[in-house]
Amino acid sequence: MSALPLAGASVDYARDIQPIFAEHCLECHGPDDSKGGLTLTSREQALKALESGAHGIVPGKPEQSEVVARVTSDDPDEQMPPPKHRAKKPITQRETELLRQWIAEGAKYELHWAYKPVVKPAVPKFDHPVDSFVRTRLAAEGLKPSPEADRITLIRRVHYDLLGLPPTPEEVDSFVADKSPAAYESMLDQALASPHFGERWGRHWLDMARYADSDGYEKDRPRPDAWRYRDWVIRAINNDLPFDQFTIEQLAGDLLPNPTPEQIVATAFNRQTLTNTEGGTDQEQFRIEACMDRTETVGAVWLGLTVGCARCHTHKYDQITHREYFQLFAYFNNGDEVVRQAPVSPEEWSRYEKANGASTRKLIPLQKALDEARTHVPETLPQWEPAIQTRLKQARENQAIAAFAPVKITTVKSKAGSTFKILDDGSVLASGKQANSDRYTLEIQATDQPVYAIQIQALAHDTLPGKGPGRSPSGNFVLSEVSLSSAGKVWLLHSPSADFEQSSFKATATIDGKPDTGWAVKGKLGKSSTLTIQLAEPIPPKHKITLHLDQNYGRNDHNLGCFRVLASSVETEDSIAPAAVVKILDEEPRRRNPVVIQALYDWMEKTDPRVIAAASALKAAQDKLPAPPLMDVRVLAQRKDSRQTHILYRGDFLQPTNKVVPATLDVLPKKKAANGTRLDLAKWLVSRDNPLTSRVTVNHIWGKLFGEGLVKTSADFGVRGDRPTHPELLDWLAADFMDQKWSRKTLIKNIMMSDTYRQQSRDREEASAKDPKNELLWKQNRLRVEAEIMRDLGLATSGLLAPKVGGPSVFPPMPADVAALSYANNFKWTTSPGEDRYRRGLYTFFKRTSPYPDLTTFDCPDSNVANVKRTVSNTPLQALTTLNAQPYNESAQALARRVLQEEYTTDAERLTRAFRLCVSRIPAPHELNALSELLKEARYHYQSSAEEAKTSVGAYTVKDIPDSETAAWIATTRILLNMDEFITRE
Repeated sequence: MSALPLAGASVDYARDIQPIFAEHCLECHGPDDSKGGLTLTSREQALKALESGAHGIVPGKPEQSEVVARVTSDDPDEQMPPPKHRAKKPITQRETELLRQWIAEGAKYELHWAYKPVVKPAVPKFDHPVDSFVRTRLAAEGLKPSPEADRITLIRRVHYDLLGLPPTPEEVDSFVADKSPAAYESMLDQALASPHFGERWGRHWLDMARYADSDGYEKDRPRPDAWRYRDWVIRAINNDLPFDQFTIEQLAGDLLPNPTPEQIVATAFNRQTLTNTEGGTDQEQFRIEACMDRTETVGAVWLGLTVGCARCHTHKYDQITHREYFQLFAYFNNGDEVVRQAPVSPEEWSRYEKANGASTRKLIPLQKALDEARTHVPETLPQWEPAIQTRLKQARENQAIAAFAPVKITTVKSKAGSTFKILDDGSVLASGKQANSDRYTLEIQATDQPVYAIQIQALAHDTLPGKGPGRSPSGNFVLSEVSLSSAGKVWLLHSPSADFEQSSFKATATIDGKPDTGWAVKGKLGKSSTLTIQLAEPIPPKHKITLHLDQNYGRNDHNLGCFRVLASSVETEDSIAPAAVVKILDEEPRRRNPVVIQALYDWMEKTDPRVIAAASALKAAQDKLPAPPLMDVRVLAQRKDSRQTHILYRGDFLQPTNKVVPATLDVLPKKKAANGTRLDLAKWLVSRDNPLTSRVTVNHIWGKLFGEGLVKTSADFGVRGDRPTHPELLDWLAADFMDQKWSRKTLIKNIMMSDTYRQQSRDREEASAKDPKNELLWKQNRLRVEAEIMRDLGLATSGLLAPKVGGPSVFPPMPADVAALSYANNFKWTTSPGEDRYRRGLYTFFKRTSPYPDLTTFDCPDSNVANVKRTVSNTPLQALTTLNAQPYNESAQALARRVLQEEYTTDAERLTRAFRLCVSRIPAPHELNALSELLKEARYHYQSSAEEAKTSVGAYTVKDIPDSETAAWIATTRILLNMDEFITRE
């Protein structure tokens, strides 16, 4: 609706003039460019003398103001905006008159409406606050609201909006029959209490969080732990976690005092950024890109501002400078991407605690201590690396090659009671008793040289079955674990390799810490084989060595029969570190891939004293308990050693300029920040003094319930964005949202209880003529459901839907050629079995480079950046998808089977039942007749096409009913599932 003043009314700077400047003037006369000496972003600058000596604006005197002279000039050399700009969108006569009137009235600059404090306005006369503001505005425009929708429409509207699922016919009947005044509110409360509410509204938030199950960029590796954050969101929304706390935990949960595991998991919000794992990339560039994404996401989601425009230069329209962008950026610059252990779910952890008693409570603080120790490891890399690089350089210069020689074994003992004979060549021959689990303990005489690597030779011997080298009837053995100690210390072993290994019993299993794995040699029985293991640090000369050989195959005949031990006193490149670590060390530090470099950090952790101590304490506690339900989760952690943040010229990470410290936008009220951390930023965002967060959030929620926000430009509350259609209503809701302790459910219920929400969605000619876009809210809007909900509706109606809430992402049926589009065919889409095939669309694995096609067909965002408002398109491909794609076809098959298996017997009864399952109401006579005719035609077709009928029915056969009959019903239910009324929220 037009916001221009009426004749005789005063001009409002924020409403009338600022948009004109933004549209036509600020490109040349803004904060970064002041051509002719004119800057129009503040009154002080605008009143200054120009280079010509004239004044752009002279308050009260438009005839002396150069701005007016230029916009009214006929001289092409004098005209403003210049003709080349006017061709794009010329300044209008009305805009020129507004400028003239504004200057005549004193050229007052006012604060933009969105930056003004949120003050709760008085409510007009109507009962409900929402209705009061809406109907007052309607009355002023000579319009009336629409009547309330019928009860069937209301319950469907509520279920679609809150749950994304259709009500059952039984739920509809119950609501329609309930004549009490509280019936609607009771139905609303039940929907808000449903666990599916968190799924529906969690999906809205995941759009803004740019959630996906893969990294993005070329390789687009999977993120197997991403779903853990999605579950946190669903749980938080179901529990109505206050939005201020919801904000704080996601942006800075790790910085709260004694954060819980769930508060740490919440910071995975910050890890939904893209991660580039391509070789040769400059990783500092992509670390900075991730911090920029976090900065701009905060701007879009909480502030409703296009903060990203200031990445390269001061914002051309809004009051956000280039410096301020990097002041916001600084809050995230000291966060490091880390992996933490967290419970698989709070429920799983609760069950684990209950089953294993109070001792389990020690695990979480011990895990936190280990995580804290690991946090320091990347910071020690500059001190740790030089010594390793020196050793590598020396080994390469010497072209060192390991030289193994037998060591002298002084004693051998068996835990299970085997006997041993040390032979003349230094080898050991076992005999006597065997057991399911045994440990050979070898004492080795000190050598005159350091030991950098050891070899264990499994030797053939004539006395062993099949000549060995093991004691099983076939001659095999399984060496489960190898460990080595000396001088009271357990030495770190790495990089085991063998000259031969059985396909499922690899050499690497000998140091994996898993007793049920190991090295074996089937395929080379009766011959000798050698296992080589490297030491991270050499054992000094003159030190006795104890070697443990564990054999836990579970059969009492798979122990080593004859073996010998050798040692090398030469330090080689292989002995210094694992090959994957050496490869990382050979790369230029700034090009070390953030995913691959984790192997380096993992290696450093194995030698870090703090990590070793913390890991030992945790393991000691865990060894007394069953394995806890823990998993790795990617989160954000604050650095101990702060980075210095610089302004980056043109946003280029290679061009740092002036230093900055964390700070918020000058145009908004400040909140004192003691340390300048993400926690300070989060608290500022949800402080009562911040005028944007509550307004922006209320607008997001309103938009989900009406299809359009009170501010249509949901991502832009700045100068170029739309003004609110109902500013007082927006402020009342924003203030009340804070008054109600930021309760999302309370806000949603308050809006949905209004008559405005409950209106019919039918068009009215007289109202549409005045307000074709329904900005005045004289009716409710009709909305096609989102991509995920399209399939959910079919699954629910057909009875296929698996109602499980939460858990890992799933893989519904998808054409094979879509997955093949991934980089180097590195991703296989294997359809999930059982109930996971029929989970809600929310849980579908989302791969950024090849998303599930049905989601993108119906406008699901790409998850590369925060999305606060989905687009809605209407294309032929969408109809083809719902008519033909396998997931939708399955719903039609299952719905047909459902109505054929239920107690109904006549066509009319079954058609009515199917119709009600889809759209809740009873079909009109003409609709029932049309469906009957369709069913009749389908029967005629399939009765003469037996093979086609069989193909159509597939696995959805119905006992005692011919496939031709079932296929005819499938053809009919497919049409029901494609009705506009089915996929539209009325």
